[in-house]
Amino acid sequence: MPADERVTRSSFRKPLQSIMVPTAIGVLPDRVWSDEEWERIQLGYRSRDMDEKWNVVVEGDVVFLHRSWTGFGVFEATFAPVEGGGRRIASAVVEAGRGGLHGNSTDHDRLMLELVLSAIVLGEPARELREQFVELARERSGNADVPAGAVQHSALGLRSGS
Repeated sequence: MPADERVTRSSFRKPLQSIMVPTAIGVLPDRVWSDEEWERIQLGYRSRDMDEKWNVVVEGDVVFLHRSWTGFGVFEATFAPVEGGGRRIASAVVEAGRGGLHGNSTDHDRLMLELVLSAIVLGEPARELREQFVELARERSGNADVPAGAVQHSALGLRSGS
């Protein structure tokens, strides 16, 4: 699928599944995405291989993030225009059921949502977000030696330099 072609629910062989147990994310990303970034986000994202873990579909102002293998909905983020241009996430929910990715932590959910949009959909390096995510994983595990690449690949499908 060309990078400038819009991803829709019909782009997938398996139907995408809605979030079953939506839980509001208490702290949202502060970032304001530019109008150009919002245009790119609206195109969505379809995983290209088995290692990539996310599919993203946008309907109106709502961005739906699904796991690529299962089609399970994990995040839904509603974007709103910001005075002066750009868009910000006005509200978001995360799947709290299915034993999924909900980290039972506002920071985890906020970081994962922003990382998927920034690093995967927009293809940004997102170094600071990656570092924050790895540090949070190390704190939660109690193991300061957990390799950064393992954290990023297992949760996000990001390779160490992607």
